Amino acid sequence: MTKLQAFFSSGASVVAIDNKIEQAMDLVKSHLMYAVREEVEVLKEQIKELIERNSQLEQENTLLKTLASPEQMAQFQAQVQTGSPPAPPTAATPGPPNTATLTQPASHSSGPSA
Repeated sequence: MTKLQAFFSSGASVVAIDNKIEQAMDLVKSHLMYAVREEVEVLKEQIKELIERNSQLEQENTLLKTLASPEQMAQFQAQVQTGSPPAPPTAATPGPPNTATLTQPASHSSGPSA
């Protein structure tokens, strides 16, 4: 084999290797893009659920504020300012009604259960 033939054959193998590297990089890129798209969809769904939950909690908060007496609201504000945990309701200072019964949608009360 002459030097010229050796040069061209090695050049061809370098081009072939470069092509394989490029194909491998394209494959990695497509897999990464697919994984990122999947993760974005999961995160979008989580954001949607968190927005819905936040809305429910805001509605519940508004309802509880309307049901609380001015004394209860003053006590709550004092606790928030001092950072102390809320005291459990006593017979002398009843708390608001059970929020689980207030926030259940009507669709869940389909009749008596056994």
